[in-house]
Amino acid sequence: MSLAFCGNDNNSAAYNVDAGVLNNGCFLDALTVVPHVFLLFITFPILFIGWGSQSSKVHIHHSTWLHFPGHNLRWILTFILLFIIVCEIAEGIVSDGFNQSVHLHLYMPSCLAFMAAITSIVYYHNIETSNFPKLLTTLLIYWVLAFVSKTIKFAKYTEHGIGLRQLRFGITGLLALLYGLLLAVEINVILRRRYLCFAHPTEVKPPEDLQDLGVRFLQPFVNLLSKSTYWWMNTFITAAHRRPIDLKVIGKLPIAMRALTNYLKLREAFEAQKKPQGIQPQGPKWIWTALRQAFGRPLLLSITYRFMADLLGFAGPLCISGIVHHLSKENHTIQPPVKHLGIYFISSQEFLANAYVLAVLLFFALLLQRTFLQASYYVAIETGINLRGAFQTKIFNKIMRLCTSNMSMGGMTVGQICNIVAIDTNQLMWFFFLCPNLFAMPVQTFVAHVHLSDDADLSPAVAFASLSLFHILVTPLFLLSSVVRSTVKALVSVQKLSEFFSCDEIGDEQEPRATVLPNSTNHKYQALPLKVVNRKRPVREDWNSFVLQSDQEDEPLAVEDEDICIKITNGYFSWTDGTPTLSNVNIKIPFGQLTMIVGQVGCGKSSLLLAALGEMQKISGTVIWNRLPTLDAEGNESPTDAAADEDIRKRGAVAYASQKPWLLNTTLAENITFEMPLIKQRYRAVIEACSLQPDIDILPQGDQTEIGERGIILSGGQRQRIGVARALYQTTNVVFLDDPFSALDIHLSDHLMQEGILKLLREEKRTVVLVTHKLQYLPHADWIIAMKDGSIQTEGTLKDIQNSQPELFGQWKSLMHRQDKEFEKETVDENMTVLERKNLRRAMYSREALKTEEEEEEQSVESDEEDNLSRVMRHRATIPWRSCGTYLSSAGLLLLLLLLLSQLLKHSLLVAIDYWLAHWTSKVITAKIDAAAHNCSLVQEVGFSHSSYLMVFSLLCCLGIVLCLATSVAVEWTGLRVAKELHHNLLSNIILAPMRLFETTPLASILNRFSSDTNTIDQHIPATLECLSRSTLLCVSALGVISYVTPVFLIVVAPLAITCYFIQKYFRVASKDLQQLEDSTQLPLLSHFSETVEGLTTIRAFRYEPRFRQRLLEFTDANNMASLFLTSANRWLEVRMEYIGACIVLIAAVASITNSLYNHLSTGLVGLGLTYALMVSNYLNWMVRNLADMEVQLGAVKRIKALLRTEPENYEGLLSASQVPEGWPQRGEIQIQNLSVRYDSTLKPVLKQVNAHISPGQKVGICGRTGSGKSSFSLAFFRMVDTFEGRIIIDDIDIAKLPLQTLRSRFSIILQDPFLFSGTIRFNLDPEMKATDSMLWEALEIAQLKPVVKTLPGGLDAIITEGGENFSQGQRQLFCLARAFVRKSSILIMDEATASIDMATESILQKVVMTAFADRTVVTIAHRVHTILNADQVIVMKRGVILEFDKPEALLNREDSVFASFVRADK
Repeated sequence: MSLAFCGNDNNSAAYNVDAGVLNNGCFLDALTVVPHVFLLFITFPILFIGWGSQSSKVHIHHSTWLHFPGHNLRWILTFILLFIIVCEIAEGIVSDGFNQSVHLHLYMPSCLAFMAAITSIVYYHNIETSNFPKLLTTLLIYWVLAFVSKTIKFAKYTEHGIGLRQLRFGITGLLALLYGLLLAVEINVILRRRYLCFAHPTEVKPPEDLQDLGVRFLQPFVNLLSKSTYWWMNTFITAAHRRPIDLKVIGKLPIAMRALTNYLKLREAFEAQKKPQGIQPQGPKWIWTALRQAFGRPLLLSITYRFMADLLGFAGPLCISGIVHHLSKENHTIQPPVKHLGIYFISSQEFLANAYVLAVLLFFALLLQRTFLQASYYVAIETGINLRGAFQTKIFNKIMRLCTSNMSMGGMTVGQICNIVAIDTNQLMWFFFLCPNLFAMPVQTFVAHVHLSDDADLSPAVAFASLSLFHILVTPLFLLSSVVRSTVKALVSVQKLSEFFSCDEIGDEQEPRATVLPNSTNHKYQALPLKVVNRKRPVREDWNSFVLQSDQEDEPLAVEDEDICIKITNGYFSWTDGTPTLSNVNIKIPFGQLTMIVGQVGCGKSSLLLAALGEMQKISGTVIWNRLPTLDAEGNESPTDAAADEDIRKRGAVAYASQKPWLLNTTLAENITFEMPLIKQRYRAVIEACSLQPDIDILPQGDQTEIGERGIILSGGQRQRIGVARALYQTTNVVFLDDPFSALDIHLSDHLMQEGILKLLREEKRTVVLVTHKLQYLPHADWIIAMKDGSIQTEGTLKDIQNSQPELFGQWKSLMHRQDKEFEKETVDENMTVLERKNLRRAMYSREALKTEEEEEEQSVESDEEDNLSRVMRHRATIPWRSCGTYLSSAGLLLLLLLLLSQLLKHSLLVAIDYWLAHWTSKVITAKIDAAAHNCSLVQEVGFSHSSYLMVFSLLCCLGIVLCLATSVAVEWTGLRVAKELHHNLLSNIILAPMRLFETTPLASILNRFSSDTNTIDQHIPATLECLSRSTLLCVSALGVISYVTPVFLIVVAPLAITCYFIQKYFRVASKDLQQLEDSTQLPLLSHFSETVEGLTTIRAFRYEPRFRQRLLEFTDANNMASLFLTSANRWLEVRMEYIGACIVLIAAVASITNSLYNHLSTGLVGLGLTYALMVSNYLNWMVRNLADMEVQLGAVKRIKALLRTEPENYEGLLSASQVPEGWPQRGEIQIQNLSVRYDSTLKPVLKQVNAHISPGQKVGICGRTGSGKSSFSLAFFRMVDTFEGRIIIDDIDIAKLPLQTLRSRFSIILQDPFLFSGTIRFNLDPEMKATDSMLWEALEIAQLKPVVKTLPGGLDAIITEGGENFSQGQRQLFCLARAFVRKSSILIMDEATASIDMATESILQKVVMTAFADRTVVTIAHRVHTILNADQVIVMKRGVILEFDKPEALLNREDSVFASFVRADK
């Protein structure tokens, strides 16, 4: 066939110009070429030579992004323009098919127009990123020329009577309109930027975010094409393959996405609902309304995108129907089109009757549908993430104002608050993600129903259109359960949030107001959304840039008593609405002096401190704080700060050290400095005063060592000294110390008192309030407050009390076992806290030994950077098959075979059903043709019967339903079996694990194995495994069917498969890193919440709420940043996989059409191939996503497997439980023969060759310097340490031969740290429920607790809250004593059991122990030797050996006795 621009048909009118050049169709088309050639010639040199970076006036670190006016509109119009041009090209090719020769003018100008449109947007993008608008003049000329040429062409068509019935007329009109709109956009840029015809162009800078080097999340700033295809993520994902993704790589959040910005938006929505009287509404409706107002718009946008995607989704069935219908026609010829201007014009019906055209339209519809769908997903998830950050910030603000009674009285536990943060905010986030489905599902179902009900006659077109529609309906039906479940969970979560927000507060919520700082020098308004965070200032100032306004009507500031710091008058305070805890409190605390608060256990000493701090509910009375100027960092007075805060805070910051030490999961140094700048001289003085230097020397990184959650690697005494050191280091005027000596021995207590309180604090003239049981320090007090039963017994100086209360003074004097005196230097030097430090050293050593495989891998990376990095990268790119094998092998062989066979059979059957349908429809068509040939009206008349086909079809469908059910059951059964098996094995191992595992492994790590990891194995892996197998088998079966229908497809599928492989390879690595990063950034966030709740009183005392809020914002933003990158990576994958799927559909359609037209392929098989091609595009991305998810989830199996390798304790003994006498040990005789023990086989012995004999019923005291082996002695009785030599014989039985369960159940022990379980008092005293009520009351009476328990509602059934928080530290210790009394063991071991008890109660208890356990053996381990002076025998230990063993009287009479020296030092 000859080739010519205007064609060379015989007697062609194409070259006829008799009526004028513009009246010739070919010349009209040639005219439209001019603008495109102009643009291509002008722009190509500029684009290829390169000028952008040199001409840029504003240097940006990214190669972006200054959007000109009308940016998005330009991109949208260009996309529409490209689509219309493609239609014009297709129309030209189809029209040209009716000509005798090829007429290039019908489509070649359109091809040039297509190139020019692409060039225009590339050119525009380069000009925009370099901010050089003057070069847009070229585009202005192009749009003018293109608009004029198309308008002329359109006018000539109208003149010659060509109308809407001809498709080319409509296309030309649309193109003229689009060029006109693009011209208008260009003129708008000139008017707004003033770069042409104006003397002074408008100077515009890039967004503030893009000037910040830390912002790397660029989705909001890129152009529309990059936004919709996530093109900007390419470099990020490919870089992940070379180096792991961490917080530095992902950078900071853009301002509009930060938690603070979204919180302000949410708070504004809540404020808008306030009633005229200022009353805050309550209930779930209040929250839902605020959510709608704050985040409704983006959600509406997401729903709109989803609607558009769903409507475009129906293009697939329609196009398949059209293609199959076209191919099934007997006569493929179409009536010749009409001829005007010497060329042919076709109608839209004739255009759409072409199967190839439908295939191309299907391709574009799929591209657009998938783009809208992913855009909908992204907007919904981004909104959910923003919402989560806002709610987490609001919850934190609520926590900061929460009444302490909510926590201590069990109204709200740390676990409940963490659940609200971790689970309920996430439920709301996922509800927002699934919300568009809630609206989309009814629409999809309705449209599908309309399509199906319209088709009456069975034909291949109808059959396969229906089949495609059914495949579309699978997704909403599949998501239905998830959406309903998510909606119900969201409703429950909102209800819980509503209840939480309605909890009692200590005052009005202190939240940031978007106001101008009154004392600000830069007068920068903070109300604008993009100016909320000042980028140029340190991050710490983000929250502090808001004025904290409080309407709190607290106690007024007063200055009537200049020497009084705190004055409480007629104070009645309560934790709950019941009886006041503190009654008729009238006290004065003088400025700059040491005030001591003393009294018996439970009399309200700690409550008095908290009442002064405003933590208790004030029933009546007044609390007045007078304020002095604060100290600066050097400890000097700085008067400028005092008045500035008067209207904001009613009292200044107080350095508060609580009775139960509260530590942060950070370095030791940061726990002491506590957000204050490090001043080395002051820091060293504090470390010395608290005797912390030897402890610091042991730590692997010194004071930069992370001390773990709640200071897990430290002992009780070390934790307490760090808490006190924090209070000493602060420069506040007032210091509250709540029983700081309870966990310290006498030497450490004296050193802290002398160097810390009497020297450091007094030199700085700070007001110190000290709660203590150590009455020997009373002579040092400037002011004393004595308490009894929740009220003030007396107050004054020691001399005042001696005169006014001689009885009380006499009682104190008798309890003062020693007068305060300065120790000799060597005594103090000898007293290094060796046991604590040995424990610390041991913990550090064992931690190193118990590193997991993953940690070892990380260390190997550090040791040999280059070689190991590449090895680790290869490891990251491979799937953990070993963990997968562990998971599947736990299910058992039978279940594994059932799972595999059911999946294979199910998918084979699904293919068989579709193939049978194709075969059936093909036979129907053949029968119809035969019937038409024989002039029969019905197909039955030619011997065709539907019944046999229908029977087989029904049978296959029933089998398919059964197999689907079997597969689901097999998957769930497998998941349940594996979860139970691994959980059971893990629980058994942990329960039987040696104590060293718990000493060397953080508790949170062990709990995570049981909670999150087990939940992953139980809930997530089965679902992911099922989805992975389904999507993989569907893709494989689909590709198999397409290849069977059109074998040529196999040639084209190879490059697509290679593309898929590389996409999934890069994605899996990035996705795994991002998922792990999301998890790892969530842990500090949740820890921050739990730490804040536990240390709420300390934070509020220090007035550090803004600092902790700021840290919360940093943690939230880091977690949200990881979540946003993860969802963008998922969209990046899905868009690419969907586009590859669309390519597969296009190739399959073109191949099938060609095969059918030229090789007479049956229309049924064409329909089947196209239906399965559509299915590939749906499931391809799910296959890769599930593979990546499975890889991450198998990490849970790997971690549990690592813990399962722990060697358990040997619970089996040489004697069985039945061989041990029933009442053993009855006498309580203990023989220790040549005993040597160690904590681990890798460590040195802590007891060496110890020999002792304890007679039945003896009271034995063990004493010695710290670290001498006293506690190890007690642990040896329970076989909690490794006895590698010697033995302990109790009542003639070697304890090494006993089963561990039997041995440990026959002894009682009271530990130094009291521990109470959540539950009733009855459960805590008698967990086995063996004792009667009278026995329990007797034990409580012995422990001095009967009056306390009697007053509680429920008595023995009164509830003990989490950790025993509703009782004082001393009362908890007494409960532990009572628990030991209830057991009535013949042997009782007391390890520092009276550390937190006042001296009066302690002396009573010592007598009670001697009488109540008169016939039993009692082993008391004591740091204070006066507690064991009445013992029958005393063992003095030093460095793991017994130094002395005799009666206390005999040892005291020996001059060279170590015990005697201890007693003399303790007097």
